[in-house]
Amino acid sequence: MNFAHDIFGCPVTISPSGDLEAWNNAQLAFLAHAAVTPEHLGKTLASDPDFALPIICKGIFSLLLGRRELYSVAVEAERDARKAVARRPITSREKVFLDALADWNAGSISAAGDRIDALVMENPHDALAMKLVQAIRFVLGDANGMRSSIESVIPHIGTDHAAFGYAKGCHSFTLEETGEYALAEKIGREAVLHSPDDAWGLHAVAHVYDMTNNTDAGIDWLQNRTQAWSHCNNFRYHVWWHMALMHLDRNEIDAVYALYDDYIRADKTDDYRDISNAASLLSRLELEGHDVGNRWDELAAISENRTEDGCLAFADLHYMLSLIGGDKKVAASNLLARMRKDAAAEANEMDAIMKHPGLSAAEGLEAFGEGNFTAAFRHMAGARDAMQTVGGSHAQRDVFERLTIEAALRGGYFDAAERFLLARTQRRGNIEDRFASLRMQELASQRNLAKTNTTDFTVPAE
Repeated sequence: MNFAHDIFGCPVTISPSGDLEAWNNAQLAFLAHAAVTPEHLGKTLASDPDFALPIICKGIFSLLLGRRELYSVAVEAERDARKAVARRPITSREKVFLDALADWNAGSISAAGDRIDALVMENPHDALAMKLVQAIRFVLGDANGMRSSIESVIPHIGTDHAAFGYAKGCHSFTLEETGEYALAEKIGREAVLHSPDDAWGLHAVAHVYDMTNNTDAGIDWLQNRTQAWSHCNNFRYHVWWHMALMHLDRNEIDAVYALYDDYIRADKTDDYRDISNAASLLSRLELEGHDVGNRWDELAAISENRTEDGCLAFADLHYMLSLIGGDKKVAASNLLARMRKDAAAEANEMDAIMKHPGLSAAEGLEAFGEGNFTAAFRHMAGARDAMQTVGGSHAQRDVFERLTIEAALRGGYFDAAERFLLARTQRRGNIEDRFASLRMQELASQRNLAKTNTTDFTVPAE
């Protein structure tokens, strides 16, 4: 059979009358996190309803959104794809994507990632597979897996490859997440230079500046390259979130609130990624002693409707942050009850992550909200070593590290607070940021208080 070939040179079973240009545009838009991705995907399917690969991608994209109601969309996509395959056989490559969708629908996210990763190893020019592996392993917090996958690609694609810049952007992010900050910055800059709309590469460099406390360079980097992310879907809110973190580190609180109100939550979406941006920023502000007003209310109202979701532990933990921030105690209790049920069932891969570390972290967050810092510390410290498995980035999970340290300080676990602060600073290029500096000062003050007022203050045993 003679196959058409897409922009990356991969064979595809699109009909002669199908819109191959729309399919190419859909893939490039996915690589760029562009808001127009669904439009290109829809145009492709309208031109050729039996082209199975975009149907499969619709299913996988739905699962990546981490919403329970979209699981049925993914199941339907798998079913529709199989019907399309019955009418028009597909390539072995396309079948791998279908099998990966089936894996995830059956509850095994890592199996889906492994399948597509094998495809990348076989054909490193397959940029769709390359990006999907990054996305799936990001959901699992598998930084090493992301890096090994993209590093199997990089030696095989040149500047003439349509995804060259995007591949560099993926490589930059994985380098940052595995602690190679200088190289990550260099490659991320090259990615944006080659592909000016590479929002992922741009944000990888922002991560470097966050982790190395180089806020001046970070703000300059983002402010002068808005063309790299203004075209984005809701990922643009996340880039604004990075900007807000940098202003927070500079103690420019008015700028943080302006970014929150005018960009991060200008659109009151209920996407879990948008909720996580907002909830983690408000938590950081409150830890610094700032009154966030009524900003928790809309996040809590949305999260109150997501307590039965259970798609991703990462999402559930940010819903919990929102519920305790908005003083929704009944909803927080309901969320915990559902997480306990999932953890006990352990019916799929995410249930196992809910069991550990998700449940312990959620219990710690609830205790923190109740002001029970002893329980908060013990639960959160118990989850701490496995927190990467809930997914997301180091910068995103840092809110839980900050809360763990704060619980240790407030609960009197001073040695643990110091140990966690030092470990956090070591991960961040051995550069002490404002949070660490202030908490070290607070630690010294609390230790002096404990020494001089032993009758009223007892340090708990760790």
